[in-house]
Amino acid sequence: MNPSDLVPGVHNAEEQLQSLVADVERHASYASALLTRHDGLRVTVDDRERSVTEEPPSQGLVLSAWNGAYFEEAAGSELTQDGMALLGRRLADSIHRAAKGTVLDPGAPMRQHFSMPCEQCPASLTPAEKLERCLDLHDRARKLDARMVNVQVRYAETDERKVFVNRTTSLSQSVVRLRLNVTMVVSDGQQIKYDWLIKDGTGGLEVVRITDGDLLRLRDSSVALLSAGRIPPGMYDVVCTPDVSGVIAHEAFGHGVELDMFLKDRARSQQYLGKQIAAPLVDIIDDPSFPGGYGTYCFDDEGQLAAPTYVIQHGVFERGLSDMYSAHHLRVPRSANGRRQDFQRKVYVRMSNTFFARGHTPVSTMIEGVEHGVYLQHTSSGMEDPKGWGMQVTSHYGEEILQGRLTGRRFAPIGITGYVPDILRSVSAVGDDFQLSGGTCGKGHKEWVPVSSGGPHLKLKARLG
Repeated sequence: MNPSDLVPGVHNAEEQLQSLVADVERHASYASALLTRHDGLRVTVDDRERSVTEEPPSQGLVLSAWNGAYFEEAAGSELTQDGMALLGRRLADSIHRAAKGTVLDPGAPMRQHFSMPCEQCPASLTPAEKLERCLDLHDRARKLDARMVNVQVRYAETDERKVFVNRTTSLSQSVVRLRLNVTMVVSDGQQIKYDWLIKDGTGGLEVVRITDGDLLRLRDSSVALLSAGRIPPGMYDVVCTPDVSGVIAHEAFGHGVELDMFLKDRARSQQYLGKQIAAPLVDIIDDPSFPGGYGTYCFDDEGQLAAPTYVIQHGVFERGLSDMYSAHHLRVPRSANGRRQDFQRKVYVRMSNTFFARGHTPVSTMIEGVEHGVYLQHTSSGMEDPKGWGMQVTSHYGEEILQGRLTGRRFAPIGITGYVPDILRSVSAVGDDFQLSGGTCGKGHKEWVPVSSGGPHLKLKARLG
């Protein structure tokens, strides 16, 4: 596919961007161009509302120049030939070249287009047909139990297209992300409880298929929460489902190993590079190339090809996640984690698909090995403190384990707190299963990008309350 096909209205995109890069490099030692387009659709159905919202397309260009010490940038949405040329001149005229600057490596010559595998293209259905599917899903769920007081179905799709060019590289990609959320709200006449099911990923409509069995399991878990109580605070043996494991990975060894945090001296993890920080059976990976993940992409916003980064291997903290700037200043290899919220925002080091690697222990064996503990399910939130390395994760509910069996007694909600190294060192079994869950992640309170987290079931010790 020609890169010009990705961004309507921009003709000969590759040639124009290469020309812009060459013009800017007359004033800087390195320059790059990133052309982006974003389209989206959202469908919402519940007992009171039916809506279809087509997001207006957003597209723009950001030019980056290395002045020898840091990046200077210019961005705009006027993508005519004259508009792009004006943007290039504006950047070139503003560059403050460092007297004793350093040089960036533009990488090996490469020209390639990427797209995600897809069985059923979302474009094969009209917005009206997608609404009809959501209405059908709502009706099927609503009829499952008399205690149901509302069912909400939310469908979202985004089509993200990018073209990256520097003096040696020309890359383009098309990434379609889908997300389908069904939330069931139930009541016994005195209280209201809810639970939800999410299917998401990159690819086609096959990613978000929800079966009747999925809906029945969601009904059962929602109703069971009507009898849930509060958990007595204390230390427990815990078995975590993959989505809980994933949020632990994301919060424990995600933000705290984004290497721009090292440059600002805001991460205690910097003191543990090359050291044993977790149980030897623990591996944590960030992998933007993982097939089908919601945080998957083919190259980052600085033209680095997606590849896995082993953050923790056999319990040892091996390396962090980087963008071009942090890798250059810390003199470490780059990872493909330089990401922008959009063309108007700067690059930050960001996670992609962050997860515990699969292990070898069946889930049933984990549960059988617990004398008294909790089976934690369904994460609802997470928070970390990279400087102090504390972590707090909220599980929507958990089920009691007694003498190696699930008793059916539920607790909700459950907070998981602790010092990151203590939690990771307590991992005593890693499941032979694997699952990712997607969402969006902010850098602090802003700069939102799509990510996913997950892994297998984990068995560990944690303070619950």
